[in-house]
Amino acid sequence: MQKKIAVFPGSFDPITLGHESIVLRIMPLFDEIIVAIGNNNEKNYTFPLEKRLQWIKEVFSDCPKVKVDSYSGLTAEYCKKVGAKYLVRGLRGGADFEYENTIGQANRRIYEDLETVFLLTEPEYMCISSTVVRDVARNGGDLSKFIPAKIDLTK
Repeated sequence: MQKKIAVFPGSFDPITLGHESIVLRIMPLFDEIIVAIGNNNEKNYTFPLEKRLQWIKEVFSDCPKVKVDSYSGLTAEYCKKVGAKYLVRGLRGGADFEYENTIGQANRRIYEDLETVFLLTEPEYMCISSTVVRDVARNGGDLSKFIPAKIDLTK
């Protein structure tokens, strides 16, 4: 039987409790989950790629099913390269669905075996985004309700 591999892509700038929740909730569904940081040269990231990779590895250090990687280019092409037939996306609300649905359809045209799996964000994490976390961090706020306990953005 073929291994069920899922990719959970994002910038993870930084990883949030919402991201962590999605990965933990999909673990029973897949044999391997690749949390993949997409590297877009036109985007300015707050945290360096190496730091983001390190944080994700720390968060999922007790989860042997979870692999961490980075890639450039099209997400669908990356999925094809690693043998993943599932792309996981978290949805916080209707606007996320509209955007992710369009991207999912385009990905399917690029890689016809790729299925996009949507998971609804748990209510307590709906207001959390990496943008919110960066703003709280910049202003010296308490990050404990936004990011996994294993990471420290100040290091």
